Amino acid sequence: MKDKIILALDLTNVIEALELADELRGGLSHIKIGHQLYAQGGMAFVKKIMQMGHNVFLDLKLHDIPNTVRMAVEELSSHGLWALSIHSSGGKKMLEEARKATERAGVSTKLLAISVLTSFSQEVWQEVNPNSTIQEALLARARVVTEAGIHGMVCSPLDLPIVMPILQNKVTTVIPGVRLIAGGAAKDDQERAATPERAISSGADYIVVGRPILEAQDRIAAIEEIAADMAKGKKHTEL
Repeated sequence: MKDKIILALDLTNVIEALELADELRGGLSHIKIGHQLYAQGGMAFVKKIMQMGHNVFLDLKLHDIPNTVRMAVEELSSHGLWALSIHSSGGKKMLEEARKATERAGVSTKLLAISVLTSFSQEVWQEVNPNSTIQEALLARARVVTEAGIHGMVCSPLDLPIVMPILQNKVTTVIPGVRLIAGGAAKDDQERAATPERAISSGADYIVVGRPILEAQDRIAAIEEIAADMAKGKKHTEL
C-alpha cells in the first residue's frame, strides 16, 4: 500500500525538502510539491526530486481561461511529471483543453482535477457560494471531470460517497485530508478529514499525507503505520 501514499512535501525550504526526499528513497514513491517549494526552486528543484526516483505530483491547481491553462499544461507536463493538478471549477472547456494538451504532447502526466478544497466547511463555503451547497458543487464537478475525460479527481475522503457513483471507477481518486486519528483535523486546517482506513474503504486510489509523516519522530515508521491502516481499508472493499 506504500505505493498508494503521496507525501505532501510541505516543508519551508528546498534544502530540507531535498534531504527528506533523499532519506525516503525506496521507502516512498510519490511526492507532492506545492506552491511554496515550487516558487523557491522551480522546475530545477522538481527535477532533482524526480532524479531520486520519486514520482512527482506538482500541485499548482491551475485555474484560468482555457488557452492559458493549455499553454501551462503543455510546458509543465513536458518535464516528465507523474501528475499535475488543475481546478475543476475552471469548467469543462478548460479541462478539455488541458487534457488535449497532454495528448498532443504525447506525455503520460496525469491531470488531477481539484473538486472542493478540504479546508472548506459548509459555513465557509456559503461565504463565497451563497446559492449552493458543497454537495451540489461536488456532484456538478464530478460530472464535468468525467465528461472532459480527466484522469483523476482530488476530493475529501468524506466526499467520496458523493462522487463515486458518478466517477464509477473510471477516474482515479486522490484523497488529501488524511489523518491517523479520526477527528484529528480539528488541530489544523483540514475540515473534512478521515483515517487512511476509511479513505481506502470509501474508494480512494491514492491518499495524500503531509503532517502525520513530516512531524513524526520516525518517518519511516509513520509510513508503515499508514500503509497498515490502508491495508485494513482494502480488506473491507474485498469482503
